[in-house]
Amino acid sequence: MNTYHAELWSDSSSSGDDTHYIKQTQTTPTETNVIPTMNPKLTQEQEKQLCSLLGNIKLSLLFKASIHGYTGAAFHQKCDHQGPTVSVGYNSTGFVFGGYTSKDHDVAKQGQYIQDDKAFLFSLTGRNPVRYPVTNPQYAVKMHNTTGPYFGEALLLMNANTATVISIPGNYYIFNAAEMHGNNLNLTECEVYKVEEGGNIIEKPWRTILWKAERRKELMESVKFFRPMISSVRQARVLLIGPVGAGKSSFFNSVNSIFRGHVTSQAISGNSGTSLTTQFRTYSVKAGRDGKPLPIILCDTMGMEEATGAGLDVDDISSILKGHVPDRYRFNPSVPLQADAHEFQQSVNLHERIHCVVYVIDTCKVSIMSTKLEEKMAAIRRRVNLLGIPQLVLLTKVDEACPCVADNLRNVYNSQYIKTKAQEVSGRLGVPMSCIVPVKNYSEELELDMSCDILLLSALIQMLRFTDNYFDDVNDQEKHD
Repeated sequence: MNTYHAELWSDSSSSGDDTHYIKQTQTTPTETNVIPTMNPKLTQEQEKQLCSLLGNIKLSLLFKASIHGYTGAAFHQKCDHQGPTVSVGYNSTGFVFGGYTSKDHDVAKQGQYIQDDKAFLFSLTGRNPVRYPVTNPQYAVKMHNTTGPYFGEALLLMNANTATVISIPGNYYIFNAAEMHGNNLNLTECEVYKVEEGGNIIEKPWRTILWKAERRKELMESVKFFRPMISSVRQARVLLIGPVGAGKSSFFNSVNSIFRGHVTSQAISGNSGTSLTTQFRTYSVKAGRDGKPLPIILCDTMGMEEATGAGLDVDDISSILKGHVPDRYRFNPSVPLQADAHEFQQSVNLHERIHCVVYVIDTCKVSIMSTKLEEKMAAIRRRVNLLGIPQLVLLTKVDEACPCVADNLRNVYNSQYIKTKAQEVSGRLGVPMSCIVPVKNYSEELELDMSCDILLLSALIQMLRFTDNYFDDVNDQEKHD
């Protein structure tokens, strides 16, 4: 009789569908170590949610309480010294929750805390995963021989060798217990997975880019000296559209930082469940603190949400595209701007219309984009197409999505994972790969980075080129009229 070790990992085909596989490694057991084959309880959807929190990773199942036992000894025997792990608890009411640590479990450090600034708790029960970061990394994980995974005296899976959870929000992790696990503290299963990097760097980049200071300078000069093809238009207007938290406002702040020479934060941005942008804003980037406005205006909108009556309304987008919405107009998600409203701009010139639309998508959330949100974006694309406006996609947070890119941003076009995410976006939104541009916005940095600037500037150049296509069509139309 033989036993098997089960592995679960993600692979992505060219269609962009993430699929997990069970890898079984045959072993020859003795009479004392015969155990049933382990099958991961994580569903494909739950795995996608974990990947949205952890990036491009491979999961290998180390421990399954229903097979190995709900004991601290069994947990430490299987999971100690395995490196980064994610621990997953399941309860009878359908909640799936747990924690991640990038450090080793080690029962030899009985009673000690392990410092880990990357640790977090999570819940996978809803459509979108919820992440609860450690508030004091010094107390991220505690070692105890009679317990399972113990996260900072806040969450303990398998307490005192039983299938019981200890949950104390506020002790180094802040979370809502009802949201995380529904206050059901009895486990029906506990699993621990080894977390490994996907390691999918390809030798030949899927897009060529020059990572040199001279190239950064050339790109900046190209933006500064760009002139729209129609003399009546001094600045190309680019509309940024995307889900809440995708990075629309951050993109403007990042571009503005490049031309200011230091990291700035003019537009309101951050992480929130609802849109921080509540107004229609038109931002003109300046070349230096007292410099002239650049020939591009970035228009920021309220974030899209999947719920009806929440987030940016599709009818409001139509009004924006046609130039009827004034700067600083405050959106009302339940009632779009009406043509007879005081704020509605009746008379519109070409320079007030949108000349290019850019969809801003979080790379980490491509696979978990809801059907309702996808349908909203499809409805917007149809309206944009009817107006003949060129469209681009910005893939943001590429460093969070792929550890290889986090280590070195210049790996972005050598990352098979980022390419796969771009292909998935292409398929889901119906946008050609040539219209998809990966970027990293400035978020926690205090100083500019050349590689980050080159990605951002390359995206900006593509926007300007697309506005040229729009003006070409306008010129052609005027010749035929």
